[in-house]
Amino acid sequence: MTDNIDSSRTVTASRDIAAASAQVFELIADPAQQPRWDGNENLATAAADQRVRAVGDVFVMTLTTGADRHNHIVEFEEGRRIAWLPSEPGQQPPGHLWRWELDPIDENHTRVTHTYDWSQLADEKRLVRARATTPDKLQASLDRLAEVAEGH
Repeated sequence: MTDNIDSSRTVTASRDIAAASAQVFELIADPAQQPRWDGNENLATAAADQRVRAVGDVFVMTLTTGADRHNHIVEFEEGRRIAWLPSEPGQQPPGHLWRWELDPIDENHTRVTHTYDWSQLADEKRLVRARATTPDKLQASLDRLAEVAEGH
């Protein structure tokens, strides 16, 4: 039996959030804000002043394990789309991607789609954790993001 790479190695969740897209995007594009809404309980802290502005930017996040990750921005459209490939410091990204897409519904509501794509993941030791990243884990981040964004 072979894996269907596209469906089994890409998970997605979406949610409508009662906040303007610019406000929601700011929470995602500023790494210092990410631990506030991380539904995987994986992110501990990120230094201030790392706000992402373009493809090629790299931000550093400290995980709850104490390890740092360098996150390489590979997709970016201000207010609409951001995606990054994490890596260990000084290493090439092993091939798993986190993507956030924002679609404004109106000036006070935004549809947010969160995707975890590990179809290019080549690091065997990361496969167990990748398989454990299910749509409900992504939904937990969306739900927390909504709580933070709607609470402003």
